[in-house]
Amino acid sequence: MKTLVIGASENEDRYANKAIRSLLKHQHEVIALGRKKGQVENVTIDTGLPQYENVDTVTVYLNQNNQKPLYDYILNLKPRRIIFNPGAENPELEKLATDKGIEVEEACSLVLLSIGAY
Repeated sequence: MKTLVIGASENEDRYANKAIRSLLKHQHEVIALGRKKGQVENVTIDTGLPQYENVDTVTVYLNQNNQKPLYDYILNLKPRRIIFNPGAENPELEKLATDKGIEVEEACSLVLLSIGAY
């Protein structure tokens, strides 16, 4: 399963960074998108709107306002699900996603991974 982490950062204090590391530890394929290029372990943080293929899960670490320009981008990736981490909840994007048949979760990816529910 390929997971796209949106809001990725090289800053080890950021939850998106912790999520990348935890996903890797749990043997998930990880791709990352952030404001600045960078690297977290062996994962390159991309910028812009790269066209990824076969994205199973998008886990979002951006607040609602910062998600707006990415609505079409995220939906066009056609992920199976989108996880809105605490602080990233977005009823508008959640509705757009469910209308397209995309599963939506308001949850913490780190918790889901730690309890084996990811």
